[in-house]
This record gives sequence, C-alpha cells and structure tokens, in this order.
Amino acid sequence: MEKISSKNKILISIVGPTAIGKTNLAIQIAKYYNTEIISCDSRQFFKEMKIGTAVPSDDELAEVKHHFIQNKSIHETYSVGDFERDGLAFLEDYFKKNDICVMVGGSGLYEKAITVGFDSFPDVDPQIREQLNQELEESGIEKLQNELKEVDPIYFEEVDIHNKQRVIRSLEIFRGIGKPFSSFRNQNLNPRPFQIIKIGLELPREEMYDRINRRVDIMLNEGLIEEVKSLLPYKELNALQTVGYREIFDFFEETSSIDFAIEEIKKNTRRFAKRQMTWFKKDETINWFLPDQLEHIKKYIDQKKSSN
Repeated sequence: MEKISSKNKILISIVGPTAIGKTNLAIQIAKYYNTEIISCDSRQFFKEMKIGTAVPSDDELAEVKHHFIQNKSIHETYSVGDFERDGLAFLEDYFKKNDICVMVGGSGLYEKAITVGFDSFPDVDPQIREQLNQELEESGIEKLQNELKEVDPIYFEEVDIHNKQRVIRSLEIFRGIGKPFSSFRNQNLNPRPFQIIKIGLELPREEMYDRINRRVDIMLNEGLIEEVKSLLPYKELNALQTVGYREIFDFFEETSSIDFAIEEIKKNTRRFAKRQMTWFKKDETINWFLPDQLEHIKKYIDQKKSSN
C-alpha cells in the first residue's frame, strides 16, 4: 500500500459529549470542504442499534457520505484495535485522492486510536480473565467496579463502568501485570502521517443536560422501546452493554417500571456526558467552541490549514 507522506493531508476531528450537535457540525464542515465523514462512535458501528445510538438520519446520511456507520453486526467482535487498523487503512486510501477528511464521535478511546494510536498492552495469563468472568457471574459488576476504583482511579473516572468487558479488561491488566491499566497508555505511539485539527463542542452544563433529556424523549418517540425489545434475546452481548439499552432490558425483565427506566436513561446519559468531557478536556490539542459557532470554526480550520 502506498504510504501517505504529505502533511498537507488533514483530518478534522470533531468531539464532544453526546447530544451536543456533533453530527450537524460534521456535516456542515464536510460540505464546506467537499469531503466525507468517518464516524468514531463505537455504538454507531452496529446496524441493529439505530435509534438508541442516535445514528444520523437518512436525510443527514444523504447529505454527506459517511463511513463506519452501521457497518457491523452486534454478533461480531469489533475492538478499538480493529477500528484503528480499519480507520487508518481507509485514510491511507482516501488521502491518495483527497486532502481533507472529517471524523466525528464521542468515543474518546476510538478517536484517540486514529489521532494518536492505540496503546500496546502486555500479554496476560488467560486464566485471569476466566477468573474475572467467574467473579462477575457470581458477585455481579459492582464488586469489580469497586476494585477498579481502588486500583486505578484514573481509568475509573474515564471508562463506562457499566461496560463489563472494559472493566474486566482493565482489571485483567492490573492483576496480571501489577500496574494500573491507565499506566500503559500513551506508550510506543506512532506519529500520524497527516495533520490533525481537533474541534471540541461544549455548552454550559444545564443546557447540555437539557439537550440530553430532549434527545432521550425523541428516541422514545422514534421507537426506542420497540428497538430494545427486538434485541432482548441478545442482551448479554458486549455491544448492548450501553446506556439506553440496559435500562429498558431491566424493564422487560420486570425489575423496574418504564418510567423509572426512562429516568435512568436520562441520568446515566448525563453521567456519560460528564465522563466524555473529563476525557476530552485532558487533551490540550482540542480547540473548544459552542455548537452554533460554525463560522468561527471554519475560520479557525482555515487558519490552521494555511499555517502548515
């Protein structure tokens, strides 16, 4: 494969918390530069999960060509390492004929995989993972969450602690190596052969939370409950261990009312947005704007382009 060699190739990465308006901005920026969009939203990869992951509408998808949207099944295993490989291969090919590409998403680890690189973790005895899965089965996720909080408070604040596989993976590293999962990040990273311009969207907390609440109401009107019901037989799959699905699974299993489930979705989504901002605010290369500052953002990107 021919290697990208020119720093004139530019990836514009748009990040921020859920429901803040990243999709709309990405489309406007992609149209302005006559280019295409890569999604780095780890939940939007799966074609069975459309409503609860806020996949762009058919009209939005028709405005600009999107990649890595509903391209996998929940029955497939797809890791951040897989995405790094596939995303870089896509850019390798795309930049042969195009100078700019837009990437958008709120999954910090997946955004980092493309812009910085995925960390190299040491091999761990597979029996450790078996033991952790057994503990999960016998004692539940809370015990493992508490252990993670104690041994790796840095990663605990960033990870979706309800994602069983990520909790297990981080504890697997700690138990096997004796060092916290977070200590292995940012090691042996490969510089990218293209320029990266990072745009972050933010709002005052109350306004952000109001957008989240309204987003959940829209999802419900669009048929979220029916979508989750259709996935009930597969509720143990890793892809479905996410906000908006597990709360309604509890309703169908009669461990909560639908009103309680809806309020839990809103609450857990607000918490998720807070963790997203904690993650992204640590990245000093991100330049922050309000969602309605389109002209300011375009001017900023143009200036960055011309200065390199």
